[in-house]
Amino acid sequence: MFDTKIAIVLLASLKNWQKLNITSFLTTGIIGQTSSLIGKKYIDKSNYEYLALSRQPVVILEADLVALKKIHARILERSLTCSLYIEDMFTTGNDEANRSTVKNYNSGDLPLVGLALREEKKIVDKVTKGAKLHS
Repeated sequence: MFDTKIAIVLLASLKNWQKLNITSFLTTGIIGQTSSLIGKKYIDKSNYEYLALSRQPVVILEADLVALKKIHARILERSLTCSLYIEDMFTTGNDEANRSTVKNYNSGDLPLVGLALREEKKIVDKVTKGAKLHS
């Protein structure tokens, strides 16, 4: 049905609340980049309207730090667009502070805890090799 795939890769050792928080942030990056992913509003039988959701499913993967860094390196090598979440963002309080903390690191030195990308299925599968389906 879709020729692309959305994948989120999380650091396996994170706490559940961290994984959920990161997943929501990373998803907004993907949706923000591709507004056509948003469907139409939902309306129930009582005619109450609900917000539109993503039209495309998202695969949630997990990896250890070594695999997460390899996935990031593959993203960089291919110049792919991705969203990221780094450990420092857990201590910031806003978007500006988040961007500022990312700016403190070179690409290879980022303390990654999550990545998300949307590309052709084959590319996503190759790039995320080493990650496993989140359980």
